[in-house]
Amino acid sequence: MKIVVIGGTGLIGTKLAKRLREQGHEVVAAAPSTGVNTLTGEGLAEALAGAQVVVDVANSPSFEDRAVMEFFETSGRNLLAAEEKAGVKHHVALSVVGTERLLGSGYFRGKMAQENLIKAGRTPYTLVRATQFFEFMGGIAQAGTQGETVRLSTALMQPIASDDVADAVADAALGAPVQGIVEVAGPERVRLVDVVQRYLRAKRDGRQVIADARAHYFGVELDDTALTPSGKPRLGTTRFDAWLRASVS
Repeated sequence: MKIVVIGGTGLIGTKLAKRLREQGHEVVAAAPSTGVNTLTGEGLAEALAGAQVVVDVANSPSFEDRAVMEFFETSGRNLLAAEEKAGVKHHVALSVVGTERLLGSGYFRGKMAQENLIKAGRTPYTLVRATQFFEFMGGIAQAGTQGETVRLSTALMQPIASDDVADAVADAALGAPVQGIVEVAGPERVRLVDVVQRYLRAKRDGRQVIADARAHYFGVELDDTALTPSGKPRLGTTRFDAWLRASVS
């Protein structure tokens, strides 16, 4: 089966493409660096020719509100139109758990716009919503940094290893469209401030971490439901401490 991975050279895309190839599928790792640009449409028709499945794991290169919205809307429209012309049978997209609860953030408004385009499109789809990646802890710390202190929310989260996300997205790509959302999350619920502090200590980062229930997460004040899955999500198997030991060794 031919599968096109949009964002195929990024963190999740690289892992996903490797998994799918190992299972015997023809995989196109599509990205601007490989001649496929969903913003301009360059190379899309050629990449999608003969494809049965398209998996979109691309992310906006900028987190600025207007740029994020433009990326997800323009990329989404171009990709869905190209899929319809190519006769693609299944569109899989990676999104974020809690997107509808985080719309005070321009980034999550962009993700919601992407999801709505997919739902309104003609290509059968599966939305895989994942919680925050372990690999994103450094970025969360940086976003909360003021001088030598890091002010972070005390809200619960359920972060996940990118390898476990790639496994879930691969399974979605090889399965039937669900015409809905599949949630994936890590095996442990933890306080955001605590898990980031553990990350910084392991990295021997001397910044002082301050717990603040009202601290914003990319422009949004959190409660314990904002970053955690609802219902019965698929759980990854990698625990944070094991990932952390491996990542600093």
